[in-house]
Amino acid sequence: MIRDLFEEDMRDVRLAPGAMLLSGFARRFEAPCVTALRRVVAVAPFRHMVTPGGHRMSIAMTNCGAAGWVTDRTGYRYDSHDPQTGRRWPAMPDVFADLAAQAAARAGFDGFAPDACLINRYEPGARLSLHQDKNERDFSAPIVSVSLGLPAVFLLGGLRRADTPRRVPLVHGDVVVWGGPARLRYHGVLPLEAGHHLLMGGHRINLTFRRAA
Repeated sequence: MIRDLFEEDMRDVRLAPGAMLLSGFARRFEAPCVTALRRVVAVAPFRHMVTPGGHRMSIAMTNCGAAGWVTDRTGYRYDSHDPQTGRRWPAMPDVFADLAAQAAARAGFDGFAPDACLINRYEPGARLSLHQDKNERDFSAPIVSVSLGLPAVFLLGGLRRADTPRRVPLVHGDVVVWGGPARLRYHGVLPLEAGHHLLMGGHRINLTFRRAA
């Protein structure tokens, strides 16, 4: 019997009730995902958004899907149009939706159909402070987070900001899914260390799939 090329690298790790690390799960989607990502970015380029408090985010962002997450002086929200171009966000590529649905199902969340994908580009030193994903209208759907490129350390906290977070090392192709009792856990990413990845160069790309509407 011929084994899957990535089988040895794939394992599931339960991080908390409702939260799962799927090691290497996205690697089998790698080639079409990278192609689709480049097409999305060609239409909706990365940009550094500004928080309501006026701070420039260290992470460059863009979106695809029916809704895109944005932040500016007026607040955090989802919008059907890219404020930079005035056009609708690019449609979510089929390979993105398939990857998200399959990862969610593997983690125990069947029927996940994301309508939003926030794409984050990390450069060395970029970080994401602890926060909750709570701009969505319905918390019944999970969050599916796909890591591409440089390794990073994901922080999975508790339901209170003061809870000590668990440090979860992530590498290219890893997927973290959290929902149900874990849906509103605080989470973040430690400052990215410098390095080079064959496909992503000196960056880490994070695809975060959500059900926004």
